Amino acid sequence: MVFKNNINAYFCQKFIAVGSKNKLKRFKENETFTNVFQPTREEVVSNSFALKGKWNADFFKNDNPIVLELGCGKGEYTIGLAESNPNINFVGIDVKGARFWRGAKTSVESGMAHVAFVRTQIELIDYVFAENEISEIWITFPDPQIKYKRTKHRMTNSEFLQLYKKILKPDGVMNLKTDSEFMHGYTLGLLHGEGHEVLYANHNVYKNEGAPEAVTSIQTFYEKQYLEINKAITYIRFKIK
Repeated sequence: MVFKNNINAYFCQKFIAVGSKNKLKRFKENETFTNVFQPTREEVVSNSFALKGKWNADFFKNDNPIVLELGCGKGEYTIGLAESNPNINFVGIDVKGARFWRGAKTSVESGMAHVAFVRTQIELIDYVFAENEISEIWITFPDPQIKYKRTKHRMTNSEFLQLYKKILKPDGVMNLKTDSEFMHGYTLGLLHGEGHEVLYANHNVYKNEGAPEAVTSIQTFYEKQYLEINKAITYIRFKIK
């Protein structure tokens, strides 16, 4: 039994070491990508981030709408949307650069000049983007933060909605796609309760017609796993009033 435990500990440590090595490699490679921005928290909160209010002029070099994916993970949705919409600019946001490394690398190798990634916290996005700079926001499969004490971290709570409103254009649109029935119900109830405009809501987009094409045509790695076990995928499209 002791021998078996030692073997398990060895492989566990080896797995952690390989994972850490891969993360370091991805961090270094991210630094070489011209479409990846990793400002320090101090740089952001001091309003020293140079692209704020200048994303179209200084980075994308066009006047096309800008769409954000918050908590973008591997950037699968950012890339999927960008492939279908070459005349729209896309920015994936995540606090973990090792996650969006895959999306950043894919966009660079594919020559997607209309895609960028930023490593920062969601609560700081109004320091990264100016008022009325964003046309649309996607939140895909966020942590539902089910425990009551974690309400303040829920990405569709009242405080976050007002934060999104600051950077969205007056007619800007929000999208929430999740496998969490709790998150879907919480958000829908909040939207109705606060008088926001719900444009579309569906508790199972793959079994009910009418969902926008972008909701069903793009599937993340984990979403495919959910579908294999018949887990419902929900979606809400809305405007913040």
